[in-house]
Amino acid sequence: MENLKEGYVKEPYPTQTKRYCQFLKLKLDGDKVEQYKYWHNSRNIWKEIPQGIRKAGILDMEIYLIGNMEVMIVETPLDFNWDEAFGKLATYERQAEWENFVLQFQDVEKGGTSEEKWQLMERIFSLEDCLKEK
Repeated sequence: MENLKEGYVKEPYPTQTKRYCQFLKLKLDGDKVEQYKYWHNSRNIWKEIPQGIRKAGILDMEIYLIGNMEVMIVETPLDFNWDEAFGKLATYERQAEWENFVLQFQDVEKGGTSEEKWQLMERIFSLEDCLKEK
C-alpha cells in the first residue's frame, strides 16, 4: 500500500480548467470493494474506457476511495459541457458494457445511468478563493 501522506503529484495544465467532484457508494458485501479497485487499476481497466473519457473532452479523472465511499474528480477545459460530453461518452465503444460490468460493485439502482449513479457534489470551501477575498 502506498503512503497516502506523500500525496499525488499533479502537473498543471497550460490553461485554466474546470473541476467537478462527485461521489458514489460501493457495495460492502464480500470483496466487492477490492474487486472494484482491481478493475480500476491502470493495468486492468479496459483500454477503451480511458480512451473514451479523453475523447469526450475530459483532461483528467481521478477516483479516491475510503471504505465504500468513492469520490471522483474530473478536470475539463473551460468550454466543457457536462451533459453533452457524458451523452457522447455513453455511446463510445464498450462504455455501456463497462457501466453494466461495474454495476455489480456499486450500491445503486440497477440500470441507472452514470449520471444517476454518480452524484455531483457542492464545493463549500476553496482556499484559493478565500485568500483572494481577504
